[in-house]
Amino acid sequence: MEMVGSMMSVRTLVVRVLPGFLLAWAVWKVLYEVWWKPWRIQSWLNKQGIHGPSFQLFFGNARETMSMFFEAWSKPMSLCHDIAPRVLPFFDHVVKKYGKMCVVWYGNIPVVIVSSPDLVKEVLTNRSGEFVKAPPPPSMRSIVTGIIIREGENWAAHRKILNPAFHLEQLKGLLPTFSFSCSELLNKWDKSVAASGSCELDVFAELQTLTENVISKLVFGRNHLEGKRLFEIQKEQAEMAFKALWKIQLPGFRFVPTKENIRAKKLNDELTRILQDMIRKRIKEMKTEDARNGDLLAMLLEAYMIDNDPEEPGSFKKIGISRDDVVEECKLFYFAGQGTTAVLLTWTMVVLSMHPEWQTRARDEVLRTCGNEIPTFDHLNQLKIVTMVLCEVLRLYPPVVMLARHASKTMKVGNFEIPAGVQLLLPTLLIQHDPELWGDDSKEFKPERFAEGAANASKHQLGFFPFSWGPRVCIGQNFTMVEAKLVLAMILQQFSFELSPCYSHAPSPVLTLQPQHGAHLILHKI
Repeated sequence: MEMVGSMMSVRTLVVRVLPGFLLAWAVWKVLYEVWWKPWRIQSWLNKQGIHGPSFQLFFGNARETMSMFFEAWSKPMSLCHDIAPRVLPFFDHVVKKYGKMCVVWYGNIPVVIVSSPDLVKEVLTNRSGEFVKAPPPPSMRSIVTGIIIREGENWAAHRKILNPAFHLEQLKGLLPTFSFSCSELLNKWDKSVAASGSCELDVFAELQTLTENVISKLVFGRNHLEGKRLFEIQKEQAEMAFKALWKIQLPGFRFVPTKENIRAKKLNDELTRILQDMIRKRIKEMKTEDARNGDLLAMLLEAYMIDNDPEEPGSFKKIGISRDDVVEECKLFYFAGQGTTAVLLTWTMVVLSMHPEWQTRARDEVLRTCGNEIPTFDHLNQLKIVTMVLCEVLRLYPPVVMLARHASKTMKVGNFEIPAGVQLLLPTLLIQHDPELWGDDSKEFKPERFAEGAANASKHQLGFFPFSWGPRVCIGQNFTMVEAKLVLAMILQQFSFELSPCYSHAPSPVLTLQPQHGAHLILHKI
């Protein structure tokens, strides 16, 4: 009886004590993550001379960040190229106050801003795998996908498969698709201008349609109308992701059945289903020669598949890549393939409207080189002024204004020791506007900077990196530049353009750097 009583006493003690112990452990775990760990990291960084706004419990610097962002975006700016205070107001302010190596806080996540080109180069050329791509926030995981988020051997396998599709020799064969789609758009503009000699257009919307049409044909061999729903979904996803980006979300919050989360899941499921159907149809067509038509999806599937299974034509190679991976790469093709070129062309037309003397110089070069013919690949290589203009626009208005990396373990960057788990933010926009690298006229439009090529344009090799740098340089940069050169040349052959009186200069980073209120220009027939 005594033994039984003793066992019951122990059991009673455990029942009474265990909940309190578990509660204490949970409280300590929360305090460690949201207070002790951030405080310890901040102290470690401060001792090395890396300073910034003080960490605030739960929110970090999110409140100040959002307040400055929304204030800057609430009104247009003057017609100039000093856009950093509007596009990245908080980060611009912090770098000016605390220096080119400083720290800010996104909730309890430390974010070290690296604005020194030497240190940026060290991070981007790191081949040991310690600086990995920062994981996208939950709100962006349906958009930031494919090769852009892969690491290690998986990334290398995908890159090897995708590289041939973006070689310059392959891009030569894409020029007819570029020029045909552009001709369709210019014929539409010509009809609009014909009635009165000029017309006003939101060229951002027009150029989005053009690049959507091009990427639809190149990826799937489909026209813009058939791919329209895909772009509608991705546009809504981007808007939702951008709004959610500035909110502090608790782990697992994306699984809570809120109205926004339910809508996000529905959109992603629909997008995936459309792409799976397209891929399934193409796999069935792969037995015919006509289906091997050179579009990017055909090339992708030919690289991914082997035709030795009579029951399932197109079995996937055993290299860690599945049909789901093909879907994810197609999502990336669709989103990045049209977005980057559209914003580059839009800002180029806006900037050339602000600087008509350079518009005239670029047009004279195009007419002198190509006449009224559709530019060939050889023609494009001769367009030095056009190339200079595009590079200077990329410098002033980079499509992606920041890059992010993640320290997978404690790492050295220059003389600094970065703790594991810290995110590194590489502000492309701030570096490409830095007077120390570009001179006192760094905020001015001066394409002659690039007369001797991009490598010699600034005082440092990493003063200009609109498509990233190192082994993870953007795979589509040649695609973007070839398409942009051709489209700009064809526009200059037929039209001059100027800013509309209703144009509002309001660059805004909605994943890519976009005109917040569109880009309203007045077109005149040459």
